[in-house]
Formats: sequence, C-alpha cells, structure tokens
Amino acid sequence: MRPSGPPSPAGDRHWRGSARLAVACALVFCALTFLVDWDAGTLTAPRALLWLALSAAVLAVLLPQRVTAGHGWLLVRGPLRRRAVRTDALVSVRQYDGVTAHLVLRDVHGHRLELDPRVLAANPLLWHELDTGVRRSLEQGTLIQGTDVLHRLGEQIDGETAREVLRASGLS
Repeated sequence: MRPSGPPSPAGDRHWRGSARLAVACALVFCALTFLVDWDAGTLTAPRALLWLALSAAVLAVLLPQRVTAGHGWLLVRGPLRRRAVRTDALVSVRQYDGVTAHLVLRDVHGHRLELDPRVLAANPLLWHELDTGVRRSLEQGTLIQGTDVLHRLGEQIDGETAREVLRASGLS
C-alpha cells in the first residue's frame, strides 16, 4: 500500500520533451559554430568562449517555462526566475492575444505570473488545479476581473479534450 499524504503536484507533461529539444538545438548550434570556426582555422580560446556563451543564450531563449500546480497554487519557473500565485485567492485574470497569447494571473498578495494558455490546454491536470482554485476564489469573492476569460478558456479546453477523446475512440 502506498502511504497516504498530500497529492503530488500536477506538472506540464510535455516539458521534458521541449527541454530536450532546446538542449539539442543549443548543442547543435555549438557544434556547428565550433566546426565552422575550426575548419576556417580561426578557432581560438576567446572565440570558443564566445560560441559557448552564444549556445547558452540559445538554450536560455528556447528552454520553456516549467509549470506546476497544486492545491491552491500555480508555479511557473523559467531559466532566470520563478513566479507563483495563490489560485484560491486570485484577484484578476487577463488574456493578451498577439504574436503569442498569454494569461496574466494576479492574487491578493500582489503576486503575478504569466503563462501560455496552450500549456493548460495540453495538461488537463494543470487546468483542473487552476479551475478548482478559481472556484474557491469566486466563493470567497476575491476574483474581481477575468471570469469571462476563464469561462472561454474552459470551453476551449473542454472542446479540445472532447475532440481528442472522439478522435482516440475512432468516432471522428
């Protein structure tokens, strides 16, 4: 029997694959720059350090944020910073569309985080944790702005999940 305790936090199930792809791209970039520089006969220690630094920058740009959620909280960790909000004490939720759509969540403690709504759509457990926290925020009366955004996002996620279920069962 497994010991009972607090449930483990939900995480982005696609993060590892995306992180591996980012590392592979950075390594290929590093290898190609070293190879071209070596073939040209211009590879020196300062240039090697430059290529390593540029490869690290490529990794930092391509590495996706890691999103985890638990009972009443949502955490987004990037390469340089970590942001968390209390989902059971949200004040506002906004969605910004543009080149890349993102959600901005704020809680009563003044914490703020941004995340890509596609992460929530691809991870039903993350969406469930956020939705449960939002319901508690509504019950407590702290969520003032953004219920329409969450309602639209919920419908979009539920529709996509239903399409995936139908596709997997061979009905569509």
